[in-house]
Amino acid sequence: MLNELKEQVFRANMDLMKHGLVILTFGNVSGIDRSKGILAIKPSGVSYEKMRAPDMVLVDLEGKVVEGKWSPSSDTPTHIALYKAFPGVGGIAHAHSEYATAFAQAAKEIPCLGTTHADHFNGPVPVTRFLSAKEVKADYEARTGVIIVERFARLEPLETPAVLIAGHGPICWGRTPAEAVRNNVALERVAKMAIMTALANPTVKDLPTYLLRKHFLRKHGPRAYYGQSEPSIPKTRSPKK
Repeated sequence: MLNELKEQVFRANMDLMKHGLVILTFGNVSGIDRSKGILAIKPSGVSYEKMRAPDMVLVDLEGKVVEGKWSPSSDTPTHIALYKAFPGVGGIAHAHSEYATAFAQAAKEIPCLGTTHADHFNGPVPVTRFLSAKEVKADYEARTGVIIVERFARLEPLETPAVLIAGHGPICWGRTPAEAVRNNVALERVAKMAIMTALANPTVKDLPTYLLRKHFLRKHGPRAYYGQSEPSIPKTRSPKK
C-alpha cells in the first residue's frame, strides 16, 4: 500500500543522514498522500543503517496506524497537526542539526542577514514559545504542533518553510518529502552563517527589505526567473522526400 510514497519518505530520511543533519536516530521525515489522508513516516528509534522503504509506517490523520510492523515516530502527532493546518505541505522533516538547534535552544529566531537566507526564507526563521508544563503533561507532541501553527497565524508556511521549536530544535516542510529535506539543509547552512556573521560583526543589521524581497521573489515569486523552466519537447521534423 502506497509503496511509492514509502520509497519517497525512505529516501528523504536517508538524505537527512547523507547531509549530516542527524546522528543516531535523532530525526524523521514524513510525506502525505492527500487524496487518501494517509502519511508515511519513519519508524521510531530504528537506526538509519538498518532501515528500508518497507519499514516506513502508514498512519491516518487521526494518528491510527494503518500499515507497518513498527511504531511510528514519536513526533507523528506534530506532523499530523502541521498537515491538517498547512494544506500546501506534502512533506515534513525534523532533525536536531547543530546550528539551527542552537538557535532553538536559545529561543532566538534566525535573522535574515544576507541574500543566501533570502533565497530560501521570506524573512527571519521564527521561533515558537515554550510549551507550558500543563501542555507537556497533557499531550506533548500534539501540543508542539499546535504552538507551531499558532506561531504561523500571520505567516505563509510555504514562504517560510521552517520553524524553531523553543528549547527543542528545527522542523521544516515542503511540497514533497525531498523538498522538506532540502529546506532543512538550507536552514542549517543559514543558521551557521548567521552565527559566524554575528561573530564577525556583533552589530550586524538585518538585510534591507528590498534586497530580501528581490532575492526571494526572483526564485519563488509569480514572475520568478531563477533556474531553468521546463524544457520544451522539440518537434520531430518530417524526413525530406
